[in-house]
Amino acid sequence: MELRLSPTTMPTTVRPTLAPRLSANQVAGGADGGFSGALKSALSSVSAAQNDATRLQTEVQMENPKVSLEQTMVAIQKAQIGFQATLHVRNRMVQAYTDIMNMQV
Repeated sequence: MELRLSPTTMPTTVRPTLAPRLSANQVAGGADGGFSGALKSALSSVSAAQNDATRLQTEVQMENPKVSLEQTMVAIQKAQIGFQATLHVRNRMVQAYTDIMNMQV
């Protein structure tokens, strides 16, 4: 699960120096490759990691010899770290929203 954005893989809508000029409709509608697209893909990868960890945990409980306990524990830890990172991002976004809403105009 790769959540880092390097300058070369960052969407052009985020890089103002390289971004093409967008019309008002494009900005209002949002682009799939922008922040919302990155957030959706990160959430889907966290969800997939959690589903994989749950599946492996069930296989270990059913005593499947093809699934090791170590593999299951690593998958659970990956899912937990991904969830914690998602939770931190959500908390930062809520804090930013409340800061903006409390600004004096």
